[in-house]
This record gives sequence, structure tokens and C-alpha cells, in this order.
Amino acid sequence: MGYRGDINTVRRHLRPYRTGTIPADVPLPHLTVRRVTDWITRRPEQLTETERECLDELRERSPALATTTQYARRLAAMVRERHSEHLALDAWLADVRLDGQRELRTLPLVYGATAQPHSPP
Repeated sequence: MGYRGDINTVRRHLRPYRTGTIPADVPLPHLTVRRVTDWITRRPEQLTETERECLDELRERSPALATTTQYARRLAAMVRERHSEHLALDAWLADVRLDGQRELRTLPLVYGATAQPHSPP
């Protein structure tokens, strides 16, 4: 019917249904960077219970991911709500700068480079 995935994936998924032992709970989703990034950037109220639980578990395991989630959600809220004031972004950048996380430390530098007026060579 046009499915181009692996037939074994389909067989593994259907095996419990064929034996009559339908799983009571939904299997955990396969974790990918894209999926977790989606969970982080999406509004928390739009996450399903399973997604929320998986993200919470990941954040408990990694304090860096928990902090990154907070910063990403603050930034996403600013973008969604289209804050025209630069104070909110400046406060966000100052917080990132002070936090000292290696993964986030280049963001203020990138912003500083793009905020400068362009001068011809």
C-alpha cells in the first residue's frame, strides 16, 4: 500500500495484537534529537501525558537539559508573543551569559555579532 519502511518494524508492532496480548499502556516513543527538541519548544500544555513524562524523566537525568529547556521555552515565548522590547531579549541573553553552560555560551556572541550594524568592507 505504499509503505516504504522496514517490514520487521511492522511485524514487531503487530505481534502483541496477533497473540491477543494487546499492551495496556502506550509504548514509549523512540527518542530522537528532533523529537525531544519538539517537546522542548512546544507549549507545555500541548504535550501529551506520555511526552510530558518522557521529557520530565530526561530533564531529571540531565540538569543541563533542564536548564536548556527553561531557556528555550523563555525564548520561544518571546518569539511567539512577539515582544518588541529588547529588554526581554537582553535579560534572556544576560541570564544565558551568567549561567555558563557550554552549550549555550555562544548564543550571546552570535546575537552580538548580528546586532551590530553592517559596515561595507
